Amino acid sequence: MNKTLPLQQLIRRAHQKKKHLGEFLKKLARRKPAHLLKEVKQIETQVWKEVDCLECSNCCRTMTPTFKKSEVKKIAEHVGMTYDQYFKKYLKIDEDNGDIVNQNQPCQHLNLRTNKCSVYAIRPIDCSGFPHLKRKDFLDQTKVYTNNLQYCPATLATIERLEKAMTTKS
Repeated sequence: MNKTLPLQQLIRRAHQKKKHLGEFLKKLARRKPAHLLKEVKQIETQVWKEVDCLECSNCCRTMTPTFKKSEVKKIAEHVGMTYDQYFKKYLKIDEDNGDIVNQNQPCQHLNLRTNKCSVYAIRPIDCSGFPHLKRKDFLDQTKVYTNNLQYCPATLATIERLEKAMTTKS
């Protein structure tokens, strides 16, 4: 039951709506509506019935996760490398915030034909939690969600539906 938008159409729609949806999220953060997290969880559950990550993989193609040192160690061992070998070949320290990130996109573990991750079972928490919509600090992440609109069909659909639901309840 996949209804994922073609990627270029998603990017156009997200670009057109980014400012508007970003403003909606800012207003939401100021209002702090009761039961917001419950609403987000319900909407996101519905969205995941319609969005298939394997049809898209845009996050793995265009973004980079942050890695914890323990995750780098586990992945390096999994692919038969030492921590230092893996780090030197694939990773770098982000100069802006000190995070460990990929040197290049797409991710080195993405199979570009199947859109599957070769380290899926041990992928970083940043990957397994993406797009991070079920966070308890949802309202503190409005800039992240606004940015992710153009990368993730699930984020776009969730925020669009959240706006519709919150407007209907107002």
